[in-house]
Amino acid sequence: MNVRNLFTDAQPPITGERFDTLVQQGNVVIERIVSGSEVQPVQYVQAQDEWVVLLKGEAQLDVAGQPVLLKAGDHLFLPAQTAHTVTKVSPGATWLAVHIHTSNHPT
Repeated sequence: MNVRNLFTDAQPPITGERFDTLVQQGNVVIERIVSGSEVQPVQYVQAQDEWVVLLKGEAQLDVAGQPVLLKAGDHLFLPAQTAHTVTKVSPGATWLAVHIHTSNHPT
């Protein structure tokens, strides 16, 4: 059994976001996302469902044209094909994302 801590090696990048895969099993991928103080808004429209929780910090998103404000502890389910963009984050915002793919072969 390999016990690890989610906050180990979680230094934020200067800009953008860092995505670290923690677990990949069957059709599920769990990743940690650490946000830098400056993010370039990128719109994601993913083939898989995603459940995300903000563990640390604050964030503002645009989800299908609607503003969404998150603070530590808030979580959100994003069905497949839902356009979403992170528009603003606090430095070091830390997320846990669970991606649920329709097949056993995540891309």
